[in-house]
Parts: sequence; C-alpha cells; structure tokens
Amino acid sequence: MKKHSGMRPHDIVVLLKIAAKGNTAWYMKDLSYELGISASEISESLNRSAIAGLITQDKKQLMKMALLDFLENGLRYVYPQKPGALVRGLPTAHAAPPLNAQIVSEAPYVWPYFEGTVRGEAIEPLHANVPEACMKDSIFYELMALCDALRVGRAREKQIAIEELKKRLC
Repeated sequence: MKKHSGMRPHDIVVLLKIAAKGNTAWYMKDLSYELGISASEISESLNRSAIAGLITQDKKQLMKMALLDFLENGLRYVYPQKPGALVRGLPTAHAAPPLNAQIVSEAPYVWPYFEGTVRGEAIEPLHANVPEACMKDSIFYELMALCDALRVGRAREKQIAIEELKKRLC
C-alpha cells in the first residue's frame, strides 16, 4: 500500500464530483475530462481518499458518512479561506444555489472567473478548474458552493450548508 502523504484540496473536488454523479457509473477518464485534472492526478487523488477512508478500497463507492463528517468538522480547518478583493466571478457559498434561496446578502462571494457575471469578494476555489466544471454541472456546483459556505460562512450559513449536504450525500 502506498504511503499517505495527506489530502490535497482537489481530492475534495474529485469526491464531490463522484457524489454529483449519484448512481451513474463513472470512469477516471470522465472525471479527468469533466474536472480538467489529469488522469494520473485523479488516480492519485482516489488513492489518497481510499487510504483516508473517504472512498472504498476498490475506489467504486463513496463513504458518504465519512465524507460528510470530514466536510462538517475538518474542511474549514484543513482548507481555510478568507475572502479577498472584489472581483468578477461565479457566485459561491451563500451567494450560490441552494443557499441563495435561503440567505439574502448584499456581499456575495465569488470564485474569480473570466466568464463570471457577479462582482463580489474573491474566494479561492479548491482547484483552479472548479468554476468551469461547475458551469457544466449544476449538482456539482451546489456541492462545491455548500463546501465554500463551510469554509467561509458564519454559524447560520454553516448549519444550513450541513443540512443541505446531508440531503444530497446521504
């Protein structure tokens, strides 16, 4: 078995893309294409996630409760984020679906993205290709935005994000 040298931010991106696929069969090459991450990096990511217990050893099924536990209790500590400069981008956290239907805010958070239409405080995505991948998959977009709410949100936003993640993952 390979040595586990710690999770990387894009490991969460890969796991949430798998979660977004639901019961649909997937292949590493599909994840690579859809996320814009090399096939070798997808493979290494799945290996790290299997060692961490976030996906089964055969890399076919998510360990949903373990993933939810990590997202709820560890994500904000392992991959913290502070809002940055005002930029044009793609809304995230409470400014994106599904939280934007429940939380009204004058200060949106965005992933910097050249095709973005919203001006807000910059949040660095867990991988540079996340905004583009989210534009092609609304379910994945919701999962990633909920994760950002856990990374930068206040107590109420985090609580709502956890409830929404439970609905989608379990």
